[in-house]
Amino acid sequence: MRISNPENDNRKLNLTPLIDVVFLLLIFFMVSTTFEKQAKLKIELPEASAKAAASEAQELVIAISQKGVFFVNNNELVNAKPKALQNALQNIAEDARDMPVIIKADANVAHKHVVMAMDVLGNMGFAKVSMATTQAKEVQ
Repeated sequence: MRISNPENDNRKLNLTPLIDVVFLLLIFFMVSTTFEKQAKLKIELPEASAKAAASEAQELVIAISQKGVFFVNNNELVNAKPKALQNALQNIAEDARDMPVIIKADANVAHKHVVMAMDVLGNMGFAKVSMATTQAKEVQ
């Protein structure tokens, strides 16, 4: 005959809240984790005797002066607002969104001007955006 002790009956551990918390933590870490692609493969490209063909496609050049003045293909914009830049790009590119765009920003220009130009280009659908730089001088 088994005699139950009332103290032993109350000592059962309920695992349901623990499992819920573990699953919520698992979901949180899965959603908030970012994965970074890092290429570890080194590839030696083949050599070619011919020079690269010059691209005859028209390109857009956005120049930003040190004072934040925008120029699109050497034409100064009325103001440094996103709408003015968007209108100038629309007039030149029309529907050609595969046109290469070069951003030539002064080294001392405020970062917000470059970001604004890149934001306008991204919203308009330009994919071939590059930044113009100069060769760094070697310090000995």
